[in-house]
Amino acid sequence: MDINKRYTYADYLTWLDGKARELIDGFIKMMPTPRLEHAEVSKNIYRHLDSVVLKNKGQCKVFYAPFDVRYF
Repeated sequence: MDINKRYTYADYLTWLDGKARELIDGFIKMMPTPRLEHAEVSKNIYRHLDSVVLKNKGQCKVFYAPFDVRYF
């Protein structure tokens, strides 16, 4: 893939190589692997938020694993 080329969301959906990347304004932004400290903080935030939602019988869900989000 050419990082200087503009891609569409349809292009993005065909990339099945498992590499983490973002598509911003049509351009590829590679995502670095998080450091250990980031993973630890992320885990603690998730655990806290999830326990609050469960305790209060919230109607929302808290997700830990990364997944695609599409902004319009």
